[in-house]
Amino acid sequence: MASLLQGRLPSSQEVLLMQKGMMMRKVRTKNWKRLRYFKLQEDGMTVWHARQVGGRAKATFSISDVETVRKGHESELLRSLEEEFNLEQGFTIVFHGRRPNLDLVANSVEEAQIWIKGLQLLVDFVTNMDQKERLDQWLSDWFQRGDKNQDGRMSFHEVQRLLLLMNVEMEEEHAFQLFQAADTSQSDTLEGEEFIEFYKALTKRIEVQELFGNFSADGQKLTLLEFVDFLQEEQKEGEHASDLALALIDRYEPSESGKLRHVLSMDGFLSYLYSKDGDIFNPSCLPVYQDMTQPLNHYYINTSHNTYLVGDQLCGRSSVEGYIRALKRGCRCVEVDVWDGPNGEPVVYHGHTLTSRILFKEVVATLKKYAFQTSDYPVILSLENHCTWEQQGIIAQHLTEILGEQLLSTTLDGHLPTQLPSPEELRKKILVKGKKLQTLEEDLEEEEETESEVEGEEEPELESQFESEIQELSPRSKDKNEKKSKAILCPSLSALVVYTKTVSFYNFTHSREHYRFYELSSFSETKAKNLIKETGNEFVLHNAWQLSRVYPSGLRTDSSNYNPQEFWNAGCQMVAMNVQTAGLEMDICDGLFRQNGGCGYVLKPDFLRDSQSSFQPERPISPFKACTLLIQVISGQQLPKVDSTKEAAIVDPLVRVEIFGVRPDTARLETSYVENNGFNPYWGQTLCFQLLVPELAMLRFLVLDYNWRSRNDFIGQYTLPWTCMQQGEPVLPPLAKPPPLAAFLTLSSCAFPGYRHIHLLSKDGTSLHPASLFVHICMQEGLREEVES
Repeated sequence: MASLLQGRLPSSQEVLLMQKGMMMRKVRTKNWKRLRYFKLQEDGMTVWHARQVGGRAKATFSISDVETVRKGHESELLRSLEEEFNLEQGFTIVFHGRRPNLDLVANSVEEAQIWIKGLQLLVDFVTNMDQKERLDQWLSDWFQRGDKNQDGRMSFHEVQRLLLLMNVEMEEEHAFQLFQAADTSQSDTLEGEEFIEFYKALTKRIEVQELFGNFSADGQKLTLLEFVDFLQEEQKEGEHASDLALALIDRYEPSESGKLRHVLSMDGFLSYLYSKDGDIFNPSCLPVYQDMTQPLNHYYINTSHNTYLVGDQLCGRSSVEGYIRALKRGCRCVEVDVWDGPNGEPVVYHGHTLTSRILFKEVVATLKKYAFQTSDYPVILSLENHCTWEQQGIIAQHLTEILGEQLLSTTLDGHLPTQLPSPEELRKKILVKGKKLQTLEEDLEEEEETESEVEGEEEPELESQFESEIQELSPRSKDKNEKKSKAILCPSLSALVVYTKTVSFYNFTHSREHYRFYELSSFSETKAKNLIKETGNEFVLHNAWQLSRVYPSGLRTDSSNYNPQEFWNAGCQMVAMNVQTAGLEMDICDGLFRQNGGCGYVLKPDFLRDSQSSFQPERPISPFKACTLLIQVISGQQLPKVDSTKEAAIVDPLVRVEIFGVRPDTARLETSYVENNGFNPYWGQTLCFQLLVPELAMLRFLVLDYNWRSRNDFIGQYTLPWTCMQQGEPVLPPLAKPPPLAAFLTLSSCAFPGYRHIHLLSKDGTSLHPASLFVHICMQEGLREEVES
């Protein structure tokens, strides 16, 4: 069938030529270059490739997978082949998430331009698609996969195969009845609108229909008053519910007559629930909404560890792509390990390992280009300097000449500050974090640069990291046995360090008595954990006036991650993550920084900013806002397969809800599994959590495929802060049995946040649209024991 987006797709000569197909070289490495035939399909949304024209084709990517298209000279790999190809013939397709880039070389500059312009046109179109267009694209993708002989129509045999691909197990007789009902042309095939009707029959949401019926007098529509009742009683929209109801009807009611009569149909009601207005994540937390005028140390800062690595810590590849990806995902602190390189040019790599090397000046040029594409707020360059005097001068020269006005090289007003500046004051500025010859006070007093020895704490090299970790794990370890890093520092490089001077950490008393607010220390994860356990409140107070950075253990040679939550609980601002490694830990990190415009800065709770705070992260006590949280997992929609190559395998999904926060709050509960249904599973089960410090809590919704032979397989997840859940006033869902705690829950005390959809993400953090969960969430102040008494 023609694309459901036909008529709305961008019409251009480039797109038409892409649909005819072209031979291009696919480039993986300097030595791996193969001719392949690439063709944009008729739907305008998927690209297939084959070894030759007319050869057996297979899907390569969907336009929705693509983040952007870069020209050849922007590719490290293609630049290395400049002697073989004209760079203007090359281009790079950059995908969302951690999927590797696709480098291609066309036969001519003109053909490269066709694909560069055509792909970017389609990517821009997809980026700006509305909810209906996104669903139409998803259906078109499925039709393309199900239409095995590519004749533009689907037989019942093809529909049966498609159902398996879509995670639907259905009796053949029932499937045939739905097929016949949709086949209005009686052609024994489904096309266009017929396929859409078949899909609608598959996706009937009985639980939503019943909820709709509870407020609709005639079961066909919600009048304005009925919809206002729903918004006030269930979603707790308050006095503005009438105005909101009008706006939502205008936004989501598909029929023009319904909009004119101010009524909401079942389709409109479902569109509202599935939209950003019905999302669990509060839309008001999506833009920058926090106070950005407080000192830097009052914020959590999205921080990357060994940013140059795109693989493991021993043999992994170093690449400027690591910086591009980190910066574009909102990291505001990136790390660079600099060593003496050949021809007087410093290089970046993980010292004493087999990781590859890149030029420092290329890293700086990348920083200049990408630092502020995602966020205007300051970037901190964590400089791990291992260079000799001469090449340190080159480092300073590259930073100064390449970054220009972006580089902060003196205090903002030329005067000595009394606290760190704010993210707002430092907009579009890059700060160098590193060692410094003298204090900021002396810098401002003296103009003449001097040379001397300097002590400062940096992240140790890999060899000494192993020794350090073993010492910290040993009961006989003593801080006095730790080696101090000493190096001759070039004055021109020292002068570029202003508000982020690194110093060695001895103990909190020493820091209070000898250090200044602009000096900061780095802690290995082991050291930081021990400090939190032994002197948690002192660590909180330390972080209320000074920045701290935590980095992964040197034993994590596979680039695995720790859980950042433990360090956030103590107010540590820069908790460095191996962002190239997906998993639970990065889900939590991404979840926290999804808010506030994804700008890379999140304001810490007030009790972690208070210089007199009594907060103990390991043993939190009142007066924090303890609460009981009820989460009813109602249903799931269009869950993907665990293994897309196994057509007959249908998932048995279960939902696990995990809470991460202070130790007493950390918990996980899960539903039972639904057998052989990934398309529209229904659970209707309620899970109960108790939170002592909800301000620090992160909620993770994890969908798994039950497997009794081994551990359950990952399907999708979504993680968000408790503080970003959308407000509302829920009651128990109509289809659910009352949960065990219903006896002490009353409508007057139950609040936050009602019926919500959770739009699932892949292991890589990319959208699994339209996969989602439908939940009902109820919060009550106080703990269960207090309420029952």
